[in-house]
Amino acid sequence: MAGHELVGTDAAEVGQSDRLVVREWGGLRWYRCVRCDSWLPLDPPSDPSRRHVPPRQEVELPLRGKALRDKIVLRVIAVDRALHFVILAALAVAIFLLASHEQQLRADFYRVMTDIQGGVGGGPLQSNHHGLVGRLDELFSLSRGTLHLVGAGLAALAVIEAVEAVGLWYQKRWAEYLTFIVTALLIPLEVYELTAYVSWFKVTALIVNLAIVIYLLVAKRLFGLRGGYARELAERERDTGWEALERSTPVAPPSAPA
Repeated sequence: MAGHELVGTDAAEVGQSDRLVVREWGGLRWYRCVRCDSWLPLDPPSDPSRRHVPPRQEVELPLRGKALRDKIVLRVIAVDRALHFVILAALAVAIFLLASHEQQLRADFYRVMTDIQGGVGGGPLQSNHHGLVGRLDELFSLSRGTLHLVGAGLAALAVIEAVEAVGLWYQKRWAEYLTFIVTALLIPLEVYELTAYVSWFKVTALIVNLAIVIYLLVAKRLFGLRGGYARELAERERDTGWEALERSTPVAPPSAPA
């Protein structure tokens, strides 16, 4: 994610207790990347800023293994939720603007449609329409009060999507539950929409949301599934903690450079 993570590159002395992350051998210092486990040979620092390698409690180990993969996946979902927020917020603003200029916009819309169809007069369209024209026809058939309710609903959903995006970006457990619940509740509506009119966009959205629900439920162990959150924390500690580094620490010194 961000290159090698080395410990003690600014230390003047390296002791036996530091062999987990840095060793001196062959006139070089071998630093262990605590992210990818590579050993990198470097010259000792010419102007060290500290005498000893920092103790473990002062070192923040980076994520790796499954914990790093989960972080990447959750941030991808967070970006998806952020896009939802932008779209829903824009729709909410458009609905409120439509409600405030309802009569003028409705008259203009039906006049344009009757001119296109070669008909006369105004009023609701008589033929069935799909896509954008059909949606606009449905909107202009709503009262101003109903439009306000629709706009408020879209605005509320946009706020929820924004909260999900922020929480998932920072890997908050409550955001995983919130995303699962909201997405699961919207899936029946998406299935119903597909029964009325099928499009590649609707199918893709349904597949993505199903994948998100399954991932959160199974991989993130929601509602106590597969050992729950305690099991996930134990696995994260196993993969990213100091014990994981100790288990994979070589006994012999690394090979000398060519």
